[in-house]
Amino acid sequence: MAAVTGSNVVALKPAARFADPTDRKFVQIRQWSPISGGFGSVQAWPSIGLQCQSKRSFASSGVKAQVATVEQASIEAAQNVEAPVAIVTGASRGIGKAVALALGKAGCKVLVNYARSSKEAEEVSKEIESYGGQAVTFGGDVSKEADVEGMIKTAVDTWGTVDILINNAGITRDTLLMRMKKSQWQEVIDLNLTGVFLCTQAAAKIMMKKKKGKIINIASVVGLVGNIGQANYSAAKAGVIGLTKTVAREYASRNINVNAVAPGFIASDMTAKLGEDLEKRILETIPLGRYGQPEEVAGLVEFLAINPASNYITGQVFTIDGGMVM
Repeated sequence: MAAVTGSNVVALKPAARFADPTDRKFVQIRQWSPISGGFGSVQAWPSIGLQCQSKRSFASSGVKAQVATVEQASIEAAQNVEAPVAIVTGASRGIGKAVALALGKAGCKVLVNYARSSKEAEEVSKEIESYGGQAVTFGGDVSKEADVEGMIKTAVDTWGTVDILINNAGITRDTLLMRMKKSQWQEVIDLNLTGVFLCTQAAAKIMMKKKKGKIINIASVVGLVGNIGQANYSAAKAGVIGLTKTVAREYASRNINVNAVAPGFIASDMTAKLGEDLEKRILETIPLGRYGQPEEVAGLVEFLAINPASNYITGQVFTIDGGMVM
């Protein structure tokens, strides 16, 4: 049996886009197979791997050579497939940081948005670049239309398009309703809800022209069930959920998927400072008995953003809360 060499890979046929076997830049490799004695198909996605079809079990000789050749072909094919461009708002820390890093590791080009934490945002970008990825930072307030337009322009000027939008930026100004000042209400609504509206509207203009895009909004379980002392935050996140469902209906005909992720208690600097008594009471409300990790939320967001299995999902709200809300 002859060993498989580069000459055995006879055709690279462009057929679809990144992580989507129905789009044009998907790569199908027609490869000679020592198993079947003919040609079989190998499908390659960047950062996802290979799926091979065969008729009989491998003979021992030639297998290593074939695997090496297929892997090299996969790498070369991946390099020829344009990586998605993702914008992650509020990406300097917490869930936003974890999402930006996850997408960067998966091969996306990532715009890391921040409002004040420029040093932390630069560190996120450098970490993405250390994986061999591409990243830029952009300082801007997503509640301000001019800043949002500048952010979108930066992504387009740098990489030519926007494929994925993660609306994560948000703040809290917690206090009981009777003590809440109008400024505390308005600040949270402006950033947590109006910011999602502005970013979605701006990014969708680009996605609609391409008839393709993914928008994932970071909501919260308090948008579903409310929470004492968070009237402003709960209202904003409930608004994000309603906005998600409406936009999903409006953009479905343009092949734009819009979904929301609603985290529960996620480990952060804030949860680390809670006293033992308060932490115990919180954990008693969570069936899994622990806080979630930012990386767990990022894994769900990554699935919705780039996994082809998510292409038939839109207008949904995914709780990730250890079973707190059922």
